[in-house]
Amino acid sequence: MSSVRKPTADFGDTAPSHYPGERLGLPEHGPRSVGRVGRRLAALAIDWASAMLIVAVFFPNSVGIGNGWANSAAFAILQVIFVATTGGSVGHRLVGLRVVPLTGGYIGLWRPVVRTLLLVVILPALIWDSDQRGFHDKLAGTVLIRV
Repeated sequence: MSSVRKPTADFGDTAPSHYPGERLGLPEHGPRSVGRVGRRLAALAIDWASAMLIVAVFFPNSVGIGNGWANSAAFAILQVIFVATTGGSVGHRLVGLRVVPLTGGYIGLWRPVVRTLLLVVILPALIWDSDQRGFHDKLAGTVLIRV
């Protein structure tokens, strides 16, 4: 008999993914694969610029770096409206991304609201898992995929 004990699996032990989205059943490349960092950042820049443009047009006296609340509110409103109706923000759609629920079907209204509130807080968007899903996507049950 051997006195060496076999190591037991710890809680949450899973084999590492070979690519982002593998555990979700998504392809490695091409349509329906997980949207990568470059596209996400480009979409974010487009969405933030469009929010700043809207604030500049409708509130011309309050334009500036210090107008973060108005910019954040415009950004959040655009995110909720466009993600709920078209499956992605203007930036997402321009760079070929789409927000979909993991369960499939219609995204509904609560997912874009939860996702956007967490996105505006910023920190949850910086916490990613091995599938390149931010904490805001994990809590909303969504994934950002290529179209």
